[in-house]
Amino acid sequence: MNHATRCTAAVVLCAALFAPFVASAQDEAESPFSWNVTGVSDYVFRGASQTDEDPTVQAGFTYTSPVGLYAGVWGSGVDFGDGGPDAEVDYFIGYGVDVTDSVNFDVMLNRYSYPGSSELAYNELITKTTFAEHFNVTVAYSNDVWNTDTDGWYYAAGTEWTLPQDFVLTANIGRSTFEKDVAKDYTDWNIGVSRTWGLFTLGLGYYGTDSSGDYNFGKNADDRVVFTVSVGQ
Repeated sequence: MNHATRCTAAVVLCAALFAPFVASAQDEAESPFSWNVTGVSDYVFRGASQTDEDPTVQAGFTYTSPVGLYAGVWGSGVDFGDGGPDAEVDYFIGYGVDVTDSVNFDVMLNRYSYPGSSELAYNELITKTTFAEHFNVTVAYSNDVWNTDTDGWYYAAGTEWTLPQDFVLTANIGRSTFEKDVAKDYTDWNIGVSRTWGLFTLGLGYYGTDSSGDYNFGKNADDRVVFTVSVGQ
C-alpha cells in the first residue's frame, strides 16, 4: 500500500516550498514559521503502529505568534487495513507560556482527521507542562476518542537529557484509559537517542506496551525499534 498519499504529499510540498523563505527570513530575525519533513521506519502513536509496521513519510508546518499562540498542520501516511485511510492529517491550535523561569505550560486542541474516512476523525485537548527543561508531564482528554463517543484520557511523563557529543536521550511512559469498553486501559513506553546536525536530525527509539496494549492492537503493539531521519527548522 502506498502511504505517501496526495494529502501527505501536499503537506510535504508546502514545507518544501516555504523552506527557502523561512531560511531567508531567519538570516535577519527569528522566523515565526517552523517546518519539518521526516521519514520513519514505523509511525508509532502511544505504543501502537499506525502503519502496520511499515515506513512512511511525515511533514508539518507551524506558525507561532510573538505572544505564544500557534497553529499548524501535520500529516503522515497510515495503514489501518484494507479499505481504511492511507493518510492522517492533523490540524492544531495552541498556546505556550513560561509560567516561571523553569516552568512552561502548553495547551493544544488537536483535530485528528483521515481523508476519505471522516468517520474516524475526533478532537483531543492536550496539555504539557515542562519543568527545568528536562522533565515534562502530559495530560490529554477526548470526549470522543477514536470517534467512539467515549471519554478517553492519556497521562504521560517524560525526560530529556543532553549527552556527550551533542546526543540527546529521551524516555517516556504513558497511560491510556477509557470510560467504556472500547479498549483495555494500557501503558506504553519508549526510550530513544537522537543527534542534530544543522537542519538534519537522526533518531533511534525503542517502543513498547504492556499486555493490555498487546490485547488491544495485536502485533502492532509489539516491542519495536524505530529509526527516524528529519529535516526542518
